[in-house]
Amino acid sequence: MRYRKLGKTGLMVSEVGFGGEWLERHPEEESIELIRFAHSQGINIIDCWMPDPKSRTIIGKAIYECRDEWFVQGHIGSTYQNGQYVKTRDIKYVRPAFEDLLERIGGGYIDLGMIHYVDSEEEWNVCMNSEYIDYVRSLLADGKIRHVGMSTHNPRIAKKAVESGFIEMILFSINPAFDMKPASEDLDTLFAEYDSSLHGIDPERASLYQLCEENNVGITVMKGFFGGALFDPARSPFGVAFTPVQCIHYALTRPGVCAVMCGYDTVDQIKEAVAYETATDEERDYASVIASAPLHSYIGQCTYCGHCKPCPMDIDIAMVNKFYDLAIQQDAVPQSLKNHYAQLNPTASACIGCQSCETRCPFQVPIADRMQKAADLFGF
Repeated sequence: MRYRKLGKTGLMVSEVGFGGEWLERHPEEESIELIRFAHSQGINIIDCWMPDPKSRTIIGKAIYECRDEWFVQGHIGSTYQNGQYVKTRDIKYVRPAFEDLLERIGGGYIDLGMIHYVDSEEEWNVCMNSEYIDYVRSLLADGKIRHVGMSTHNPRIAKKAVESGFIEMILFSINPAFDMKPASEDLDTLFAEYDSSLHGIDPERASLYQLCEENNVGITVMKGFFGGALFDPARSPFGVAFTPVQCIHYALTRPGVCAVMCGYDTVDQIKEAVAYETATDEERDYASVIASAPLHSYIGQCTYCGHCKPCPMDIDIAMVNKFYDLAIQQDAVPQSLKNHYAQLNPTASACIGCQSCETRCPFQVPIADRMQKAADLFGF
């Protein structure tokens, strides 16, 4: 298993994580063993948005003997009322729900205290201007949460979180289908209609990932498999099927992304996800799937897929393109970004314009032209 630093939290999290929402489907002992098996495979981050006592108890029991080896995303504002999940900012419900989470997970702390599920401007304003955020700050001050995160499906709200300077990481929904849809405050209707004129990554989503990279705000990924729909050509918005490895690789190639929180029902599903770590380039290749799909191509956009390799001058073309895309979003290129670019050896200026990379690009990106533009922009 490989690990990535989760932005400014400094936590080294496994690239493949554990999304815990399916735990309550199974007998307690079976789910406990599922988490322990995941740990044996190197997985060290788990998300617990679920308010029900069973799911929380399962996680607490599963990680009890190795609590300090796990990073828990625990959600503040996910409550259990009359046997039902209720999202709320009302402290009379928020406080006891979080205290219950703290007790069931164990250890006396939650690694990542998540401002739970903010998708609208109205809810953002409520969260940031009420006793709810005061409570979050008090948890941080008291050491009951060690870092502050937020979960959202809306790139506009995610940008606000990044720009706040207070929120250190975000849990965001990323997959090839979501990336083509514009921001919405209603996740349930996001795919009610699928506009066949849409092509490539939505600019707001692309700029969010770049903003996270620039501000050192790490991303953990939810809905990476689109609820399994991407595995079924009949349900996939692309009309073709992806594999778990391809979906994981797609998410991990987005700037800022550190871990993909996969949901599991079985040990075999964990094995399928962890297989990402030893997969070949061909097995990870999501780009060919998208490019050959009957619906919604990414023509002209670099998805950082790496098909352009090898370069005769040994340029890391995907990384040059990432830094270039980051830079052109700014009025002036930040010094930190210049420093990252300077660490590439060689840089874009080494491009000889042979265009051999372009013959391999599934999306017809004018790579040689972009290398020249990057060299001009950065100065070398």
